[in-house]
Amino acid sequence: MQHFQESILRLIIDTSTNLPPDVRRAVELAKVQETVGTQSALALDAIVDNILAAESDEAPICQDTGMPTFELSVPVGANQIVMEKQIKAAVAEATKLGKLRTNSVDSLTGKNTGDNLGPGTPVIHFHQWERDDIEVKLILKGGGCENKNIQYSLPADLEGLGRAGRDLDGVRKCILHAVYQAQGQGCSAGFVGVCIGGDRTSGYQHAKEQLFRPLEDINPISELADLEAYVMETANQLGIGTMGFGGKVSLLGCKIGVQNRLPASFYVSVAYNCWAFRRQGIAISETDGTIKHWLYKEGTSSLRKTEGALSDHATVLRAPISEEEIRALKVGDVVVIEGAMHTGRDALHKYLMTHDAPVDLQGGVIYHCGPVMLKDEAGLWQVKAAGPTTSSREEPYQGDIIDKFGIRVVIGKGGMGAKTSAALRRCGAVYLNAIGGAAQFYAHCVNGVNGVDFLDEFGIPEAMWHLSVDGFAAIVTMDAHGNSLHAQVDEQSLKKLHDFAAPVYS
Repeated sequence: MQHFQESILRLIIDTSTNLPPDVRRAVELAKVQETVGTQSALALDAIVDNILAAESDEAPICQDTGMPTFELSVPVGANQIVMEKQIKAAVAEATKLGKLRTNSVDSLTGKNTGDNLGPGTPVIHFHQWERDDIEVKLILKGGGCENKNIQYSLPADLEGLGRAGRDLDGVRKCILHAVYQAQGQGCSAGFVGVCIGGDRTSGYQHAKEQLFRPLEDINPISELADLEAYVMETANQLGIGTMGFGGKVSLLGCKIGVQNRLPASFYVSVAYNCWAFRRQGIAISETDGTIKHWLYKEGTSSLRKTEGALSDHATVLRAPISEEEIRALKVGDVVVIEGAMHTGRDALHKYLMTHDAPVDLQGGVIYHCGPVMLKDEAGLWQVKAAGPTTSSREEPYQGDIIDKFGIRVVIGKGGMGAKTSAALRRCGAVYLNAIGGAAQFYAHCVNGVNGVDFLDEFGIPEAMWHLSVDGFAAIVTMDAHGNSLHAQVDEQSLKKLHDFAAPVYS
């Protein structure tokens, strides 16, 4: 087993940087189905460019490389203690190489471990089987889509769908509601793994296990096969679209499993995964630990680059940006940022509420982003991945920060709430939705790192990085006139959800 650790490292790198063929085919189908020229179609073009760039550069598809979760099937008598040590060593090495972001944070101190190791990180599950070889599956599920996981306890009253009972029709309603509630915050179009039954813990675990199924398989339980097909057809009528921009494709895959339950409990657990569906697996030789074959490499796809589509006919903004420039923008406009941009996430927003900023932000741009950063041989910082993080976490702070520092542009994903919208209108600022998960698409726009603040205090993802960008394209989804594309799509999709309230299963 001298090559086991090396094989695990190869698995991590491939999972982080190279989407499997079945996922690519799902994205390809979405492009065919989406209306050309819409915001969702432009977002899909950027997603395709990002997939191809990540593969070419062997760089993270999304900057949020998630919680590495390993599922191992091993022979009876296999030394699981040694395997776990080698898996952790491979995770640390992948982090050092910039294939994983430093994501493991102490929940009490807020400190980042810097190597993705710590209590509960990574997640490793061992299962014994009566075979000689070893099978290792890995999923990298980011925080944005992890936050949109949802568990229902039936019976329940669901918004837009009414009563969901303890039956297959109630399950149907739960899955549709799960897709609706994710909106664009889970980087739609996404995938759902579902577990009917189990308990609070085993239900979520089994739901995530469904995400390891090949997308094009057929459920062996006929009732669930029919339900999967129904959900795929119906969820894509909700009009949520890619990134929640509105459109014809909101769901790329649905896989449903079932477990026994207690008489008093009926849970439906839904694991939501973004379009950047990073899961891969390998079969490993039990003698020397080399890779015998890959598990999700079957078939091909014909994704092709569509460079420049998002930035066509865009408005260019360069800081310091005037209020007049901002108030000329409206929801749906494409904007390209040139020049200075500053990253800021949870820790920075909390800090700025009671402290001055280390740089002048008047007329400036704040980007909700936790990048993957590495130093080159000359000791200079290089951006390895830089897609947006979910903006809703900053809602308690953002309006006050805009007021306090005179910020003109906020960039993130998934939209923000009423407090931020009021500040945009009051101060003459705008919210831009970047393409979630498109970490290489945006990393290629960074032409310089001008400095960093709070690196020691907050760690790499939460530090305030001062970047210089060129051709950074995003879409206006909240303007300075009180309009919000996110609110519009939410309202419209809720109305469509009502259409599916009537029972389908008797």
